[in-house]
Order: sequence, then structure tokens, then C-alpha cells
Amino acid sequence: MLSVYSDDYYMQQALAEARKALEAGEVPVGAVIVCENRIIARAHNQTEQLTDVTAHAEILAITAASSYLGSKYLPDCTLFVTLEPCLMCAGAITWAQIGRVVYGATDEKRGFMRVGGKELLHPKTKLEMGIRIEECSAMLLAFFREKR
Repeated sequence: MLSVYSDDYYMQQALAEARKALEAGEVPVGAVIVCENRIIARAHNQTEQLTDVTAHAEILAITAASSYLGSKYLPDCTLFVTLEPCLMCAGAITWAQIGRVVYGATDEKRGFMRVGGKELLHPKTKLEMGIRIEECSAMLLAFFREKR
């Protein structure tokens, strides 16, 4: 059984969000934001459902977490996301000053690491990658394989 306070557990929760996106026909990306060992926001991609190109899981989760905490800054929070954030999401992560980002699968085409790397994030943001990478990657690969 997973510890409630492990990165693996929280990524599992982000994967549950990604499955919701998949069921809705969205690119299967999910995110959760954790503060003081508690999930304060959950989201998944909703760009098709909301007809909004900015409705990425990370953006929606940041908005929910900021609302929950009543603050635009999230330095004591960790964002867990199943796919490496894009440039837009990296910008939002920077402006929100999220304390830590943990992602599963890398995005070879649109991921922020390919363009500017960690330097694009707030200087105090810690970054970890590859948590549950196989499961995160497999869901995305299956989705795009079916689309083509």
C-alpha cells in the first residue's frame, strides 16, 4: 500500500485525473496540487470541453489552488502533473511561484525543458521528473495512437 504522503501516491492521483480527461476525449493529462501533505486542487485537461486552448490541467489546478488558499502565490505547494508542462504552463508555474514541480512523462515536442529548461521556472522552484513515467507515457501513447 502506498504512503499517503509519497510522491508516488500523489502522482497516482494525477493519473486518476488524466483518466478523466481520457474518458472525455481530451489529451490525458492530470494534475494535483499539494500543500502541507493535503491535495488542495485537482484538474485534468479540458481544452475541448471548454473550447479553451488554455484549459490545461496545470492552469486549471493553479487557479483552483490559488482560489482555495486565497493567494496568487503558491510557494509552499507542489504540483504533480502527468506530462511535462508546456511553455504556457511553465509561465503560469513561474508566476505562481510554485515551490516544487513533479512530472511523469517528458514531452519531446512541446515540453518547457526542451526550450529553456529549469531556468524558465521561478529560481526557488524545485523540479523532479520521471515519477511513474511508464504509466504516464503509456496513457499518452495509447491516446495518440488511437487518434492517428
